[in-house]
Amino acid sequence: MVTKSIPTKTTGPLHFEDLEPRRFEDLVRRLLYDFRQWRELEATGRTGSDEGFDARGNEAVQGDFGDGIDGDDDDDDGGGNRTDSDVKDRVWLIQCKREKSIPPKKLAAYLDALPRGQQLYGIIFAAACDFSKAARDAFRTRAQERGFQEAYLWGKGELEDMLYQPKNDDVLFTFFGVSKRIRQRSLSAEVRRKLVVKRKAQRLLQSFGLEVLVRDASDDRYPYADETQREKLRARRWCIYRYEGCHHDGLHVLRHRHLAFIDDDSVAWDFAECMDDSAPHKNPWRTEDDEKLMDQVAAARANAMTIWDALPEKNRAWFEEYLVLPYESVIDIDDKGDEWFEGPHIYVGEFDPVRGPFRDYRRVRLCTIGQWSARHAEANPEARVKKFPRDEALGP
Repeated sequence: MVTKSIPTKTTGPLHFEDLEPRRFEDLVRRLLYDFRQWRELEATGRTGSDEGFDARGNEAVQGDFGDGIDGDDDDDDGGGNRTDSDVKDRVWLIQCKREKSIPPKKLAAYLDALPRGQQLYGIIFAAACDFSKAARDAFRTRAQERGFQEAYLWGKGELEDMLYQPKNDDVLFTFFGVSKRIRQRSLSAEVRRKLVVKRKAQRLLQSFGLEVLVRDASDDRYPYADETQREKLRARRWCIYRYEGCHHDGLHVLRHRHLAFIDDDSVAWDFAECMDDSAPHKNPWRTEDDEKLMDQVAAARANAMTIWDALPEKNRAWFEEYLVLPYESVIDIDDKGDEWFEGPHIYVGEFDPVRGPFRDYRRVRLCTIGQWSARHAEANPEARVKKFPRDEALGP
């Protein structure tokens, strides 16, 4: 049984309003480069005297110009056949407004204030805000009245859609420091690294119940613990565990192991909380207090074992709790060990002050001992009965 929250990953909105006005114009212009085939795309707004143009685009018009004025479509160069040089570029007006909101009346006023008397083919109006339906309708109406052949209104949504297209990844990174391509490469490298750790663990840590040393690679006090610290995680950032195996979320190591009882209904249960079989057989860092505690646990185990042996075999069980070491936290695995601990050493990143290098949840397993007829039960505190003595130090 595992209790944990399910994380989600989302991409936050882009903050166009944080850009300088000129940088916002630069952003829109960068998005325009492959919008049409431009002969020129001018940053007219950067000088301050733009005559209504934050940018001006001259679209190169190419293709079929129709028959000659003489009525035939021969390929001769005489007569009235027109050439590319006879066709004028299409002139586009680009306006950029870095404003939090533009209501319909204000948007219409912006279009009414555009320069007149110029042969303008199209308009692109870009703003760092969202537009309502009424504003979009007002824009379309005014653009038609002004005689624009094409008119585009780019709000925050349209700009984000364009920026998140793969072809604009470099623009996204330049202006916002975000790159889907870089993130994808980073994710790919992370997955490969997880697989390397998993395969190495499967190759080197094959024995179930193998004792391993999980140690913080940055703790240069190893192998000498700080005797001035009473808390183990402060005294030394390394500990011996029994390795249980590779799972989807990381390497699992045994934290607690108790004799237990599961009733016939697979609901009622209990465990011997006064004993714990998870302690390593050999531990060079065991203190005198640890030795005294182990003597007490041994006596409690003998008492619990008497109760456990008297249970029908179908009701005998183990209650186990496992810590989860994420693959991404593992730096490397040394299967040779050293003179202090000969078993494998698992090097990890820095320890959390409370939970060490492990995830913030634990895996719990409550199961009867029968290999072929094992029954699992949920360790529900409300369904717990009393078959074993309680540890008074743990409270009610």
